[in-house]
Amino acid sequence: MYKINDAVMYGALGLCTISSIETLDFMGDKQEYYVLKPINSEKDIFYVPTNNQKAVCKLRSVCSKSDVDTLISQINSGELIWIENDTERKAEYGRIIKRADKYEIIMLLRTLYLRRQELVQNGKKLRASDENYFRIAEKMIFDEFAFALGIDKSEVVEYIKKHIS
Repeated sequence: MYKINDAVMYGALGLCTISSIETLDFMGDKQEYYVLKPINSEKDIFYVPTNNQKAVCKLRSVCSKSDVDTLISQINSGELIWIENDTERKAEYGRIIKRADKYEIIMLLRTLYLRRQELVQNGKKLRASDENYFRIAEKMIFDEFAFALGIDKSEVVEYIKKHIS
């Protein structure tokens, strides 16, 4: 069970704090909710029913500095996740984002980063859908890494470059 002021990752929505745990009545149904406030948004609020396992399993604790360093050390050892078929690639990338597994997200970022570099050398660009998945994955990882490392989001790339083996 999470506590008030815990920092959590909430699926693809990213880094949030649990601002309160409240019993609320939505449409005649009283339930206990985690009230989440995204770190980078003053106006958004998410309500996660504490008794809804499907919703609660999207919550997870923010990784530690040690976890970040372990993930970074594995960046060059994982397999790329490039799929030639656009439809299959979109489905797989959507699954990865929805699942929000840090290692898979890192591998997705690496794949799309290298693919982007390859295309740029040939005067081309990533497809818009691939760029969108890149931006979502980058936000998820950079927010969490910056929080875990106690640095600004703008410093995450430099930290990763410095620590890649």
